[in-house]
Amino acid sequence: MPSATFFLMPEASEDEQNALICDKIAELYRKHKRLRVWAQNQAQAEALDELLWQRPADAFIPHNLVGEGASTGAPVEIGWPQTEPGSSRPGYALFNLANEVPVQAQQSQQLYDIVPVSDDGKAVARERYKHYRARGCQMHTVPLISEQK
Repeated sequence: MPSATFFLMPEASEDEQNALICDKIAELYRKHKRLRVWAQNQAQAEALDELLWQRPADAFIPHNLVGEGASTGAPVEIGWPQTEPGSSRPGYALFNLANEVPVQAQQSQQLYDIVPVSDDGKAVARERYKHYRARGCQMHTVPLISEQK
């Protein structure tokens, strides 16, 4: 049975939120070894890519933006809605940061998503929650915190 976990975003600056997201990407990579991060847009994808490159050498996460690197992909790939919709890889867990449910969600058994702080963001997240629940996912909601901290 597929599983969907929603992370409750804390009140924090965008930089702090992105740092928490990168910490969570690192945790999910260690857990699944293969992760597709689906950003809201190219700017967010590139910002996360840059933050992941800035991690200490002993905490490096092998990653790339979709379409970069080897044709076999990296263990962590970062995409966004304008990247090729069919560019999904079987066996990857999906961490959705976008407002919409990506096509790749249909192929993932492990789904992760974000609940923003804003009321509008929460309303959009509720729609994604309903979508995953209708798909038959086992649902979980937890705070976005890092195990590293």
